[in-house]
Amino acid sequence: MTPRPQLQTGYYRHYKNLNYEVIDVVRHSETTEWMVLYRAQYGDFGLWVRPYDMFFEQVIVNGETVPRFAWVGPAE
Repeated sequence: MTPRPQLQTGYYRHYKNLNYEVIDVVRHSETTEWMVLYRAQYGDFGLWVRPYDMFFEQVIVNGETVPRFAWVGPAE
């Protein structure tokens, strides 16, 4: 199994300008892939998971490369 990846918990902003609180990394029960567990800071404040590599990848927005999620600050 791959070692637990580093993760800075706290608030992140999605490139579509929505805010989330990153809680921790978790493993997928079937594949053992590392996933990021995070909570929306809007609407029903639902919990979400996304593959770790996808969470931290770069995306192209209007011809500019930006992080999919950018760290904003620590959780309160």
